[in-house]
Amino acid sequence: SPPQALSMNELQEITDDISKLTIVHEIVLNSDFKLPAASFSPKSLQNRVKETLHKAFWDSLEEQLSASPPDCTQAIQLLQEMKEALLSLLLPWHNQLQSQIEGALDMELIRQEAERGALDIHGLTTYVLGTMARLCAPIRDEEVRGLQRLTDPAQLLREIFRVLGLMKMDMLNFTIQSLRTHLQDHTIQYERKKFQELLDKLPSSLDCTREWLRKAAAEVSTSSSQPPPHPAVGGSPAAHSPGAVSSSTTVPSLMSVLNRGYMNLLCWEPGQKEYPETLFMDQARLQDVQAQVNQLTIIAAVLLVTSGMCGSTLCGSPGFVARLKRVTKVLLEGLSCTRYEEALEDISDQVLQEISRTLSQLGYAAFTTDKYASLKGQIKSIADKGNAVRHVIDQRIRSFLSLFVSPDGQNSQKGFPKGLDPIQEELLEVGRRFGSVIHHNRQ
Repeated sequence: SPPQALSMNELQEITDDISKLTIVHEIVLNSDFKLPAASFSPKSLQNRVKETLHKAFWDSLEEQLSASPPDCTQAIQLLQEMKEALLSLLLPWHNQLQSQIEGALDMELIRQEAERGALDIHGLTTYVLGTMARLCAPIRDEEVRGLQRLTDPAQLLREIFRVLGLMKMDMLNFTIQSLRTHLQDHTIQYERKKFQELLDKLPSSLDCTREWLRKAAAEVSTSSSQPPPHPAVGGSPAAHSPGAVSSSTTVPSLMSVLNRGYMNLLCWEPGQKEYPETLFMDQARLQDVQAQVNQLTIIAAVLLVTSGMCGSTLCGSPGFVARLKRVTKVLLEGLSCTRYEEALEDISDQVLQEISRTLSQLGYAAFTTDKYASLKGQIKSIADKGNAVRHVIDQRIRSFLSLFVSPDGQNSQKGFPKGLDPIQEELLEVGRRFGSVIHHNRQ
């Protein structure tokens, strides 16, 4: 029977659950996670409405304070909100400071003083600024000091209100970072529970995940009876990738299917199919890892081709390989795979220039025109995915990264893959990031 249509309330509830699940997941996996201040596009209707309303409010405040006698109605409203903001910034042990704020910003007393025409706005804002200076993060010190130089009451109230908003975001993000360790201990159970609730409401919502796993299972079944297509990480032809299935196994294990599925994410073609639903929250992270893997593959291939042509004497020259790596990385930065061909044209020119310069500095004869042309052609040919050097490098990188997929895989590492030494630091970092995402999802 066709799936039952959901009501608007049910859809809203599901949307809220997904939003909460995404935020918790992001806090745990992204150590730099921060909630940004709400903002709209400068040309959007929402931004124009917001600016119009804010301008009307602050213009009205300025008129009230400039009147004779001053009308403090809106100023009192702002002082009430400032008091609430200051109290929200306090930590549990700030009991004395809480009492001081309650006493200094006694709203009933402030209203009585306003009725008698004796409200000291300057004194109250001075106290607020002093308290802000005690509570703000170091990054806000300069802004708070800047407020103390303002003399116009309306402008001062407006800027205090703005900086207090920033301080509230600072405190919120500080609280999030403080809770990360606690959340890491409980997020797996929370995500499982929420995901099961969503699955109960949307039982057909894992079609892409099922297809992803079917494809991985078929690949494992096909390859289980065949020898490894490439040498293992340490150069030994006998090693198996994590979760590999023996030739006598007829049904692939769940571990081997998951491992193959996770590795397939590193060669996901744009527009290939919908991403597995179970990995939606990590799609951007995994695609970033994929882009870095592609970039490192090209860098390592360029360096390997160049070293093969130049020999150990030139490549052993201090800083030579590092300079080639740096210029290659810069020219590949931010490019998709579809633009590697044009990038490799520029890279080949830069490599030839660096070779010529280094040969001259070392007092060696320049390469012949034919040798330069041969190297340039070899570098440009790396743009072809079927290029032999690129293929070997790609296989070695993926074999190495497969160690980060299996819980015990990294312990089996006996040596860094041959030809990848120049990118060792970057590849280890990519592996750690990839493994972190996979292990969280595996749980």
